[in-house]
Amino acid sequence: MPSFRALPPSLLRQGGRQHQSTEPDASSIHVPVARATVDCAVYAGGTRLPGKYAHSAALEKVRELEHEGRPAFVWIGLHEPDEHQMQAVADVFDLHELAVEDAVHAHQRPKLERYDDTLFLVLKTITYVEHGEGPKAHEIVETGEIMVFVGADFVVTVRHGVHGGLAGVRRQIDTSPARCTLGPHAVMHAIADHVVDTYLEVTDLVANDIDALEENVFSPSSATDIERIYLAKREVVEMRRAISPLNLALQRIGSDHNDLISKEVRRYFRDVLDHNTQAADRIASYDDVLSSLVQAAVGKVSMQQNIDMRKISAYVAIAAVPTAMAGIYGMNFDHMPELDWIYGYPAVLLFMASTCLLLYFTFRRNHWL
Repeated sequence: MPSFRALPPSLLRQGGRQHQSTEPDASSIHVPVARATVDCAVYAGGTRLPGKYAHSAALEKVRELEHEGRPAFVWIGLHEPDEHQMQAVADVFDLHELAVEDAVHAHQRPKLERYDDTLFLVLKTITYVEHGEGPKAHEIVETGEIMVFVGADFVVTVRHGVHGGLAGVRRQIDTSPARCTLGPHAVMHAIADHVVDTYLEVTDLVANDIDALEENVFSPSSATDIERIYLAKREVVEMRRAISPLNLALQRIGSDHNDLISKEVRRYFRDVLDHNTQAADRIASYDDVLSSLVQAAVGKVSMQQNIDMRKISAYVAIAAVPTAMAGIYGMNFDHMPELDWIYGYPAVLLFMASTCLLLYFTFRRNHWL
């Protein structure tokens, strides 16, 4: 009898079913947190400790320093993390799931929320762009978002958008030991102060654009571009949505009833509130000016159309005289005595010319021509 070699059970099970792929699903592949991490630093005693840390190792280092009696905190910055990356950070720092969801999906209004001993602040960033070229030539500003989680010994920042980086704020914290000793809430203040200062800078640049539009509208020799005014107004409205709601959040932070933030840091936040109120007032005034410019531009276009219609009407009236005369003498009636008059032809031409000139100077005197 022929002998048969025993087959592996795995091959025996393949007889009645199709081969299943062992390749992992793309949705199950988790990108490490480090891919979304811009920087992760530990601060102790007002200075930044040397070395690079992962988010979990950084918090462990902070807890070790606190156990030794040295105040410390960690600041980790993320740029557009996905759900898995953000959840990994949330598990380490014990962040609330609702705030984590907001941080991942973005498109939030400026606000302040409190989850136990953790504050969650949402800021809108505004960046002025040199419009006039490229596919976004109609835009004046581009917006982004910064979410800030602040606990007793950590700061987690999540940034969305190309612009609005926090490298300058990090340098400021790294070189300011006095501010760094105030703890994580001082970092939140530095971020808010940087964002609001950018608001003031952008409003100055937008004011120059509005001045140029105003000059264009009220210049008699230039054509009015209503579309540019409308686009500028739309951008200003977008800025208003980013700036104005932040006032309420800053008021809550600077309130004396806020027991999480020290009195000194609250005083700094009140100064940020003053600057943000100033920026909000500017934007409100720009919105009013642009509304007036739209009305003025529409009025200018209507006036120009009226002027054009008067000119057309004047020339039609002038042309009507020789047309009427030519029509009369083109009817070929038998009894038209002036046809036998020797001076009839030059007399009719003289009458037509003099009437046309009279009408022309009359319209010219009345500013129709």
